[in-house]
Amino acid sequence: MDNLFKIISKELGIKISQIEGTVKLLDEGATVPFISRYRKEVTGNLDENQIGDILKLVTYLRNLEKRKQEVLSSIEEQGKLSDDLKNKILSAEKLQEVEDLYLPYKKRRKTKADKAIEKGLEPLSQYIYLAKNLEDFSDNAKKYLKDEVSTVEEAIEGAKLIVAQGISEQAEYRERIRSILLKEGIVYSKKTKKAEELDEKKVYADYYEYSESIKTILSHRVLALNRGEKEEILKVNIKTEDNIRTKIENIILGGFSNNGLREIHESIVKDSLDRLILPSIEREVRNILTDKSEIEAIDIFKENLKNLLLQPPLKEKNILGLDPGYRTGCKVAIVDKNGFYVDNDVFRLVEGMDSPKNLEISKNKILKYIDKYNIDIISIGNGTASRETEGFVAKVIGEAKKDTKYIITNEAGASVYSASKLANEEFPDLDVTVRGAISIARRIQDPLGELVKIDPKSIGVGMYQHDVDQKLLTESLNEVIESVVNNVGINLNTASWALLEHVSGVKKNIAKNIVDYRKENGKFENRKNLLKVKGVGKKAYEQMAGFLIIEDGKNILDSTIIHPESYKIAEEILEKNDISLKEYRENLDASREKLKTFKIDNFAKEKEYGRETVKDIYDALIKDRRDPRDELARPLLKSDILKIDNLKPGMELEGTVRNVVKFGAFIDIGLKNDALLHISEMSDKFISDPSKELSVGEIVKVKVKDIDMARQRVGLTRKTK
Repeated sequence: MDNLFKIISKELGIKISQIEGTVKLLDEGATVPFISRYRKEVTGNLDENQIGDILKLVTYLRNLEKRKQEVLSSIEEQGKLSDDLKNKILSAEKLQEVEDLYLPYKKRRKTKADKAIEKGLEPLSQYIYLAKNLEDFSDNAKKYLKDEVSTVEEAIEGAKLIVAQGISEQAEYRERIRSILLKEGIVYSKKTKKAEELDEKKVYADYYEYSESIKTILSHRVLALNRGEKEEILKVNIKTEDNIRTKIENIILGGFSNNGLREIHESIVKDSLDRLILPSIEREVRNILTDKSEIEAIDIFKENLKNLLLQPPLKEKNILGLDPGYRTGCKVAIVDKNGFYVDNDVFRLVEGMDSPKNLEISKNKILKYIDKYNIDIISIGNGTASRETEGFVAKVIGEAKKDTKYIITNEAGASVYSASKLANEEFPDLDVTVRGAISIARRIQDPLGELVKIDPKSIGVGMYQHDVDQKLLTESLNEVIESVVNNVGINLNTASWALLEHVSGVKKNIAKNIVDYRKENGKFENRKNLLKVKGVGKKAYEQMAGFLIIEDGKNILDSTIIHPESYKIAEEILEKNDISLKEYRENLDASREKLKTFKIDNFAKEKEYGRETVKDIYDALIKDRRDPRDELARPLLKSDILKIDNLKPGMELEGTVRNVVKFGAFIDIGLKNDALLHISEMSDKFISDPSKELSVGEIVKVKVKDIDMARQRVGLTRKTK
């Protein structure tokens, strides 16, 4: 274990004492959000990312250790475990090293070399390294002639096969060749014979004749090539230049003595490389490229999802949600300022498709609903017919008595939610189309509360989400949701079970039990009542309590991020400043004025409490609980429409970032299709990573760079020069 901590410390640059404390907490079942917020003295004030990195690395190293023991046991059972091999396996720092060392001992289908060994040719294969010359070797080969081996040529060929296989199984060669390919190999792709038939829209046209160095290829290209290959449109392989191939051959040839068998040595090396080593190493290199690309794609997805979930809620707003459509009409749902469903309808409002009579009826209905339900915002889903709907709404709200605005809302996942078991539980009597409109309305009113109900892969803020490791993607996105939910803090008396299940220490069954308890017993009056919920034990309560807020409970501390385990310290801090808990509740401003003279360090030292814990408690007492979303820009509300015909190069606009990818960002400027802000146009300075410059949901100022009317595409820029 000590060695494990040393490796993690060296890798992450974190003190061993911090790692020991953190791993102990993780092993005891503590969650990352809980540890980062409430165990700062134990971790040395590590943040969520650092604790998450420790968790990932300790998991990897423990799995590595487990694999080492499995490999050692397997080789020992075969009676082939030498001290040297054992030490090499035990000292390996990567899983690939262990697998390379294990390769010669793996169970496999019988090979040509194995059959040659069965014919008794293994001693002859060893003589290839010892023979004085070709004549000497040929003479030696005659000793092995028998029924199974009828000619000298057959004996020599068998010996060569054995040597070629031995070379291919040497860990040192495999590691060096793998390293060379990663540094100097080239990815090639070309179209297959089926390409013309399967790729009608020429989606993969850029890769029909394509090559790029492995060390420079970007992750989205790797994933595009993989997908094209999977769809049988592309043929992808890895090659090396002739000089690199010669370099690899010479490395292996260096293992032979200069004994006049050069021609035999060269043919063995060529066979070993072409038939055994390179096909295997190429697969491994492709896997390495894919793994790296998937991690990068998932990281982008995680960042986009985080920013989407952190979009500021438009609280206390009455919303009219529109799920646009052509054939079936525009589905309508009205949600009041508290998020409760009120009414639904269907509008026919597509000019040129719906009759003038239906257009007039829809117009009057919109004006009626705005007046009747005091509609603040109309939320329009950005799918089919969204721009036609936007044009109609923009004209109608100009006639409304109330200053109603509209917003184009990313509706990705609304249909997934509407057909889900959860939606059926929430709205058993409503049609799926109405549920979708409700989701479109509520996801601007409370983005976090609504979006957690949808599989994050369906939210539409990533690329190649169906091509990456689905287990890793799901785990990574769940980590993001858990982090955001716990950083925001959840109202225990209003949260759905879908939101509650992402709170530290809360599993799905407990989340549902909390909601059931609320239905049976009314609102929670204090956090302690959580212990009465079925399935909530002391450990689960410890993990969840600080993240669940009670706004108007009996104990004012239940409305803060202060953990119940620290209420005693909070009360002592108040007493130190001559403030009772009752006075703190009733005269908050005056109490906070008194608290300004409090000395954190003196109190912590006097009481022998951890300084960081005291500081966090004090900060919670003297400041209102801050929702991190409050610091971000509000979504862009509109009252008029933009058409591509109105655009001109150089025109300045405001837009909402819908998606961030490796090569740029897609910006909603009010057109049918999002406009592209390419990475090269993001700034006057060089930008290597778009996610460091922009985030999903951000409102940005841009200029029109170019307009492609034929493809209805717009290019944007933020450059000033």
